[in-house]
Amino acid sequence: MSATLLEAIEIETGPNPGHAVIWMHGLGADGNDFAAIVPELKLRDGLALRFVFPHAPVRPVTINNGMSMRAWYDIFFPDLVRREDETGLRASQQAIEALIARENERGIPSENIVLAGFSQGCAMALQTGLRQDRKLAGLMGLSGYLPLASTAASERHPANQHTPIFLAHGTMDPVVVLPRAEASHQALLDLGYPVSWKTYPMQHSVCLEEVADISAFLNKVLV
Repeated sequence: MSATLLEAIEIETGPNPGHAVIWMHGLGADGNDFAAIVPELKLRDGLALRFVFPHAPVRPVTINNGMSMRAWYDIFFPDLVRREDETGLRASQQAIEALIARENERGIPSENIVLAGFSQGCAMALQTGLRQDRKLAGLMGLSGYLPLASTAASERHPANQHTPIFLAHGTMDPVVVLPRAEASHQALLDLGYPVSWKTYPMQHSVCLEEVADISAFLNKVLV
């Protein structure tokens, strides 16, 4: 595991937060990408919550002609799954696990933590959350997919078998196409996870209706 924690933007909605959301950005973005959404979430009064928006490492990305950018792992083909960067995925999983451990050290138990992410960040939330050996409050995946799907069944930990999962996707997404997301949704259902699935008439983005659904999910699972 990396000796240094990922740099991150932190936003607290109240003093002495007892809950946390660790929210991973998409390819080529950084932690600023979703920081602005916090005031829009309409979280219930009295919910002291720490949002952690980490910055992915900078690495060359094959599908983008080897350009270096912030990425949780390399991408080789547009279909995302023909060949996967298992080494990169597992390294980023360890980095996110270190962020969970830091929240534990700061007094927030794992059962009060939601892992969330958009696109590549969604992949990381699922990759990490299914394998966690302590129960989490919830998993939230936006416009993404389940990576290393063939190993999920054997590597998943029973601690999060009943953890609520919220998946949201745009029906016109040209980046992570809807059939890829639908296959991930079905794979999670086949493994017995409680999955809420919502689609919206949008591309690879976020819309107001989705923000309202995110708010409802967080208010429900962060108790």
